[in-house]
Amino acid sequence: MIDIFSIFNQFSYFGIFLLLVLVNTAPILMPPTWLILASFYALDESLSPVFLAVIGATGATAGRFVLLYTSGFFRKFISEERKSSFDGITNYLKSKRLGYFFASFLFGATPLPSNMLFISYGLMKAKSVQIYLGFWLGRAISYYVMISVSKVILIPFAKLFEDQLLGILFVDVLSVVMLVFFACVNWNMLITQRKVQFVKPKFWKL
Repeated sequence: MIDIFSIFNQFSYFGIFLLLVLVNTAPILMPPTWLILASFYALDESLSPVFLAVIGATGATAGRFVLLYTSGFFRKFISEERKSSFDGITNYLKSKRLGYFFASFLFGATPLPSNMLFISYGLMKAKSVQIYLGFWLGRAISYYVMISVSKVILIPFAKLFEDQLLGILFVDVLSVVMLVFFACVNWNMLITQRKVQFVKPKFWKL
């Protein structure tokens, strides 16, 4: 992993940006972006935390845009019940002036994995610049905070996941659990009747 960082670090901020676009385009099996940024900063403290946060947020948003777009092709494979539920969320967010912005910002401002968020957006066929503006701003803030405290959290986090594959799998399992939970909620009932109801997460028509 250190060798990969060294290769991309040779191209300074552009190399970091390119790596993050590639990482955030992949739906699974990729380390958290904040951890990559913190690792670059640990290797070269001459890098600006502010620029790293901006580059990180821009690269992450660009990669997630591609992920959202490609995920939309799989909508035809999900059941009509799931489509109806996703459409309920879409209509609700559209009805709010800054619905997509705040939803993406609140998610982007946390260190939670965002791959399943954008896969869900893709399945919802969500189209709004608010998605990317909110996510970019949230990620820029959270990345700056994480980079700034990286000396405190990076080493303990690395020790917790000394096996890099274990750490990546943990994050991906968490993401899948979040997506399944998201799919289990009857969003139409929650939005229209303010009642929580869970349904069987039947994604596929087959």
